[in-house]
Amino acid sequence: MSETSAFGSLSDLRIIDLTQMLAGPFGSMLLADHGAEVIKVEPIEGDMTRRGGSFRPDDQVRALNGYFQSVNRNKQSVSLDLKAPEGRAAFLALVRGADAVVENFRAGVMERFGLGYEVLKEVNPRLVYGALRGFGDERTGASPYSAWPAYDVVAQAMGGIMAITGPDAHTPTKVGPGVGDVVPGMMLAFGVLAAIHNARRTGLGQFVDVSMVDAILSVCERPVWQHSIDRAIPGPEGNHHPFLTPFGMFPASDGFITIAAHQQQFFAVLCRAIDAEAVLQDSRFCDERSRRTHRKELNQELGEFTQRFTKAELMARLGGKIPFGPVLNIAEIDADPHFAARKMIVEVEQPGSVPLRVAGVPIKMTVTPGAVRSRAPLLGEQTRTQLRRAGLSDEAVQALVDARTAIAHDY
Repeated sequence: MSETSAFGSLSDLRIIDLTQMLAGPFGSMLLADHGAEVIKVEPIEGDMTRRGGSFRPDDQVRALNGYFQSVNRNKQSVSLDLKAPEGRAAFLALVRGADAVVENFRAGVMERFGLGYEVLKEVNPRLVYGALRGFGDERTGASPYSAWPAYDVVAQAMGGIMAITGPDAHTPTKVGPGVGDVVPGMMLAFGVLAAIHNARRTGLGQFVDVSMVDAILSVCERPVWQHSIDRAIPGPEGNHHPFLTPFGMFPASDGFITIAAHQQQFFAVLCRAIDAEAVLQDSRFCDERSRRTHRKELNQELGEFTQRFTKAELMARLGGKIPFGPVLNIAEIDADPHFAARKMIVEVEQPGSVPLRVAGVPIKMTVTPGAVRSRAPLLGEQTRTQLRRAGLSDEAVQALVDARTAIAHDY
């Protein structure tokens, strides 16, 4: 971290984070990973993901599960009861010194607390307010579904990604990781940063609205223009591309590999490397157009050659010569030198057990590198520190802590 005077390129940002579950916390995690001070304001019972997830058998403390650790690292926690006047007053004190507030409640929740955007911007006109909801907020476009709750699977279904994903043309399939959460989370982080940049130039904050369904549609850009051009309704294509060939997944003797060798020079290298000269000489596959016409036959024939080799053998034959990669499970990823060199699996402190390994920071910077530098916070761990910093007296802070403790006994 030489050449740096402060951690991360966002070390001058202060974010008040009301998000829970995965989508919102993933977005605020991206900001925290690059140095933003992210203060997670939780209800007395905490983010609901604190109560789920899994723990190691030897962990007798059971304070932080893997799920919560993964997406709430580098953050601080303040626990407040926003239903109480004292809790709302403390929250407003935090907002006065913040660059942004982010939340992923259903529409109207913050308004019922008396803490909607219009109230907060009176307290802090420079404030950026980031909202992530299933179908967006009426401030930017009133959806007929705006009151509907949504999770990852709903966003994947309605945003179009399921309709083009699946093993065959008739079986839509959910994407493995929660892209219906993490993609909107990424867009929330980008939108908040863009709005903060503008606020620092103009002195005016604004409302940033990200719909989970909209975010998924935006990454499904190909079906949009295909339908516009020829009214096509693309469906699942299995593990291959609809018009680039060979471009997809092929069998190995011990698993699967991926190949993107649709360009002529790559196709020739591929065929020679896997001893498929006959495929290279076949007139059905002589150029890109012919291969596209006969893509199903080509994929079948190439698979008959690739399955004669192990993934390691195919890596030795193809790695670095054409766009190629083996399909890796997490154990293989954990042992692969690429991910070690790139620090993409890192350790965080795990109370009650040995350190926990979580995904690292994918955005690398040379002068202000981000990092996973601290574990997720315990519930309310920084309540006293942050409320005193916000201007509350020791007596007021103690009263809030006492009230929180009393309420917590009911959970």
